[in-house]
Amino acid sequence: MKFRIINLVFSLCPLAALTTSIQSSAQEPIEFDAPGAAKVSSPACAPDCGTLAQANNDLGVIVGFYTDKYVVPHGFLRNPDGRVISFDAPGAGLGHGLNQGTVAYSINDLGVIAGQYQDSNYVFHGFVRYPDGSFTKFDAPGAGTGAFQGTVFADLNLEGETAGIYFDGNNVAHGFVRSPSGQFTSFDPPGSVGTYSDSGADGLNNEGAVVGYYVDASNTLHGFVRDPDGKFAEFDGPGAAKGGYTGTLALSINDLGVIAGYYQDSSGVFHTFVRYPDGSLTVVDDPEAGTGYFQGTFYGRINLEGAIAGSYFDANNVVHGFERAPDGKFTNFDAPGAGKGGFPQGTETNSNNGEGAVVGLDVDENNLNHGFLWRP
Repeated sequence: MKFRIINLVFSLCPLAALTTSIQSSAQEPIEFDAPGAAKVSSPACAPDCGTLAQANNDLGVIVGFYTDKYVVPHGFLRNPDGRVISFDAPGAGLGHGLNQGTVAYSINDLGVIAGQYQDSNYVFHGFVRYPDGSFTKFDAPGAGTGAFQGTVFADLNLEGETAGIYFDGNNVAHGFVRSPSGQFTSFDPPGSVGTYSDSGADGLNNEGAVVGYYVDASNTLHGFVRDPDGKFAEFDGPGAAKGGYTGTLALSINDLGVIAGYYQDSSGVFHTFVRYPDGSLTVVDDPEAGTGYFQGTFYGRINLEGAIAGSYFDANNVVHGFERAPDGKFTNFDAPGAGKGGFPQGTETNSNNGEGAVVGLDVDENNLNHGFLWRP
């Protein structure tokens, strides 16, 4: 039920980009599973069987979702003491085998959570969950009401503003921002035939800037940033591929306006990038990443300090996690149970908080997902 869009396809000091050394992991990631999560993968819930951590705040609270043995997705939050609380948005479809349910994508430092749920008619809706357990549900104006249409990928900032995308009645994707008072603004960058704001945490900063990517008429992906005043800046990675739904994806933006994401070049190799507020762009590939087709460095989440979390394919097509410190040093790591049989197995990062703690998911050799937490 989660739209898992994988287009597989630090510091403001430019000198940091020149450093590419690797250091060993400070500690092994902690792997965890939500109570009630499925213990085996099945075609009915793949690729989202098990536990998938999506975001963490600066207090160490992790949110995400898990799919149970009945193929019902549920949201969860994991407290710093390891206690996991499961929740379902009111109105979420809970029928066995239907793969509907609730997905949590983002949490701010006040403990407010945002995400999406799918109802019993397979229509998506956005939600905000407050620390007292209450919910606000919402639908973007113009969102379609048919199956697999509606409002998805809700993110939120410390001010209570939310952002995401919606699919209209023609199944076309558009971006939106929603004010704390519930006012919506829909948007599409010029030239877009499908707009995707970030599919998870970190794509909306506390200043109200939103990043994402859009598809043009030639099926090429371009990164964008939308300022709070509605102005767009569009950009592409150096040598980014064109056509075939490949190109550049902006995934995260910090409060200094520094953006991270990744792109695929014309040889099919992935590269993570950092884009600075002046428009300059630096490639930050992991030194151990493979350089063949469908290899390289992908994802890219940046925190306020400039640390970048991501993943990479090595020369054997095994997926590993990394964090690049503000001084340019890479730390590579693997979650304890991560499989080594090639994508989707391995360690995939989804978010890093202000302390540099990274969360994500690892896929074991049986293609079952587990959440993980890695601390520098």
